[in-house]
Amino acid sequence: MIPKETISRHLANLQNKICSSLELLDGKASFIEDNWTRAEGGGGRSKVITNGNLLQKGGVMFSAVEGETPETIQKYLKVDKANFFATGVSIVLHPQSPRVPIIHMNIRYFEMSNGMWWFGGGIDVTPIYVVKADGVRFHKRMKAVCDKHHPDFYSKFKTWADDYFYINHRNETRGIGGIFFDRLDTANTGLTQEQLLAFIIEVGENFAPAFAEIANDNRDLPFTENELRWQALRRGRYVEFNLVYDKGTSFGLNTNGRTESILVSMPPVANWEYNHIPAEGSPEWHTLQYLKKGIDWMNLSETA
Repeated sequence: MIPKETISRHLANLQNKICSSLELLDGKASFIEDNWTRAEGGGGRSKVITNGNLLQKGGVMFSAVEGETPETIQKYLKVDKANFFATGVSIVLHPQSPRVPIIHMNIRYFEMSNGMWWFGGGIDVTPIYVVKADGVRFHKRMKAVCDKHHPDFYSKFKTWADDYFYINHRNETRGIGGIFFDRLDTANTGLTQEQLLAFIIEVGENFAPAFAEIANDNRDLPFTENELRWQALRRGRYVEFNLVYDKGTSFGLNTNGRTESILVSMPPVANWEYNHIPAEGSPEWHTLQYLKKGIDWMNLSETA
């Protein structure tokens, strides 16, 4: 079994690499670093970037926490009473331009003192305006990553993402999805702990290139005040998902995690308008047509 400290070190190194790549991509802003400790055990390193050329706000969070598992988490995870250890990297980026999508990634490892362990995570894109070509390329990249490690991963994890990143009370997906997975262990994948660690690290190493590919194609496009208004409304949907449905947010708050690091995923500006319905045929209306489960991005033309 891989020592938990080894897995944590891999993830901490990944955080550094991603931040360096994002600073180069932004070209102006730099990450500020905030190290913190958790009274019950462990701590983390939060890195936040604001007011850049590309990024209005972004957080790349690393944590490695441990201690007694709260009863609420025992019931939620359906596990027996035991101490836990959890380590991971979590990222949300909110670009300046409504032409560049919000992007999120989380990769994590969880183990308990009774011998249970598993990996989880995912990466997904939330465009303000859906560009079909970007969606196709992103999903092809995710499939290529998955296929290197298991032939069934992409189809399974793509469906899982569609179901997970779904705003039930709005009857729409948060964005165009990606991949999502949880509780991966040897029993349910046939892969060793070392092989599963290699998989989540490769997912992490593809985060910055995947985002750069989309961002560089769209960051210099002009935009209007109306498009910024739509961006604020779509960010409002992002807030709704994170506060109502996101399991990572719930886990962090229920294990006395660091509130600032948990809620750094919130956008700097968001808005809600009563019963806002885009005009049929408008760019905003067309974006909503892609916020559905089950879109087969592998077989869509890349023509926008």
